[in-house]
Amino acid sequence: MNKKFTIALGCLTALTVTPVAYAGDTDPSGYYDALIDAASHVTLGPRPLFLVHDMSEETDRERELKSDLLSCAAGNRNGQRSDLTISHRGAPLMFPEHTLESYLAGAQGGAGIIECDVTFTADNELVCRHSQCDLHYTTNIVETDLAEKCSVPPEFDPDSGELVNAADIQCCTSDITLAEFRTLEGKMEGADREARSIEAYLAGTPGWRTGLYDTRGTLMSHADTIELFKALGVKMTPELKAPSVEMPFNGMSQQDYAQKMIDEYKAADVPASDVYAQSFLLDDVLYWIENEPEFGEQAVYLDGRYDDDGFDHTDPATWSPSMQELADQGVKILAPPMWMLLAANPEFGDGDSRVVPSTYAEHARDAGLELITWTLERSGPLAEGGQWYHSTTEEVIRREGDKLISLDVLVQDVGVIGIFSDWPATVAFYDNCMQQR
Repeated sequence: MNKKFTIALGCLTALTVTPVAYAGDTDPSGYYDALIDAASHVTLGPRPLFLVHDMSEETDRERELKSDLLSCAAGNRNGQRSDLTISHRGAPLMFPEHTLESYLAGAQGGAGIIECDVTFTADNELVCRHSQCDLHYTTNIVETDLAEKCSVPPEFDPDSGELVNAADIQCCTSDITLAEFRTLEGKMEGADREARSIEAYLAGTPGWRTGLYDTRGTLMSHADTIELFKALGVKMTPELKAPSVEMPFNGMSQQDYAQKMIDEYKAADVPASDVYAQSFLLDDVLYWIENEPEFGEQAVYLDGRYDDDGFDHTDPATWSPSMQELADQGVKILAPPMWMLLAANPEFGDGDSRVVPSTYAEHARDAGLELITWTLERSGPLAEGGQWYHSTTEEVIRREGDKLISLDVLVQDVGVIGIFSDWPATVAFYDNCMQQR
């Protein structure tokens, strides 16, 4: 029996999509197939052209790149799906992350690979959320009866009725069952931690994102996304999120958790070559390499060592394990944030690049490691400065369009094989143009 998403057309509303298994082999309404077909057609939209128009033109390379991208935009009428483009949580620059709607937007934006961040519920079912304990600022849970089940539920002044603990509210997937999780709606990430009401608390979306598509967000289990991504014809990159609860949890150990994620792909007959399993925990990656070698072959070690005391991404002596040691353990793909792969070249001249590969990038490639990076289009306006993902190039990158300069260096000079983006169309547009160059 094929899993389907039940779709009904509400009166004077858009399509309503409920992520439950359809009890039949066909879709009598035809809406599901139409929705998937529509999302499978790449529509890159206006943002890439906006960025190209805003690009700097101070060097030969920049002028050539801008000219090529403009010519491509003028002549390219049919966007193609791009495996360089990894849809980060869907398309959360504009859509609530890890929702059906966000995933469809990511596919429409040309992503060849889509991410589900994997965590678990109180009944040990796998679901898609960026963190086990992010429900209070990525869903509407605080305005539902399920708020009472939160690890730290909202509290109110008994006299005034005002919210008194906005800064402390915490709601986790492990607080509720899968059935309860399905009743929630996704929202744009953010919360007002100084709010005095639930309404104000939920209205904490950063100003540089949009609330235009915040009216609906259909949450999904991990298994739901596998069926959706198969229907869309895209590859998949699940990230096993570090638990926020003590493990084992309800009898599930960390290794059980890592295995359960892989088992759901095997149960759905997804080829291992279509799956890029990720984790910030090296032990998870090594577990897959040893116990699920087909999946371990392209498992991704997300490098979060920038938080470790003494780690300096510019000093190889501080890297433990070293790049070569990672390769010797069987790790094939390394994924640091963008800023660790790039360095500023403030003395750039007409024949130079303002952005160059970092020492970290060079050593990774010397060890034979493939590189994926994160996350383009996740920052606020670059002109304001202080943007973490661009922190090592802030001296030379200060306008939105110059993201494309960084993107070009990541692909052409660093040699990354994938780039996570909160707006996949930006990377897909670039990749489409480079394929025609």
